[in-house]
Amino acid sequence: MITIINYGLGNIKAFVNIYKNLNIPYKLASNASDLKDAKKIILPGVGAFDYTMERLRKSGMKETLHELVLKHHVPVLGICVGMQMLARSSEEGILAGLDWIEGDVKKFNDLILMKGNFLPHMGWNQVRVTRNNELFQNIDQESRFYFLHSYYFECNNNNNIIAVTDYGDQFASAVNLENIYGVQFHPEKSHSAGIQLLKNFADL
Repeated sequence: MITIINYGLGNIKAFVNIYKNLNIPYKLASNASDLKDAKKIILPGVGAFDYTMERLRKSGMKETLHELVLKHHVPVLGICVGMQMLARSSEEGILAGLDWIEGDVKKFNDLILMKGNFLPHMGWNQVRVTRNNELFQNIDQESRFYFLHSYYFECNNNNNIIAVTDYGDQFASAVNLENIYGVQFHPEKSHSAGIQLLKNFADL
């Protein structure tokens, strides 16, 4: 059973359609009681960091998520801003992140723009797996995923990085620490490679 956090942000319908087509059971969680007995959790996110963190707080699910993920080791997959929420903080705002993986969210610097790139980083780009990980099983190394962001996750420990992407400079596009996973791209918009990744998460 996949539990998808529904706090008014993220492409919820896209996740629902993918898991429905894969015949994988799912449910939506919009309050703490909906999280009861969650076995795997998807934490989507779009928009500004502070707004996203505040929406999660107002949903009443934040503390329950902490307990499930940190105490009961329920697998969680943060997507786009959902991945950035795993960090301690973000240069985009002033609120604290979930602090589940040591690191901070940084804005792409001027060097990116000097190399002819633009912000946001939007569109298809290659994700290069740097460490063998079950999240990328049966996904071709040359696969491309869909991105839309201007900030990236800077890990304190490079061992938490499982994939990188180049955009003027190299940044972490996927992270993992024990039961906690994050991807900067949108698997729900990334066709067959994204569908395979979401299936892999369900199969953990």
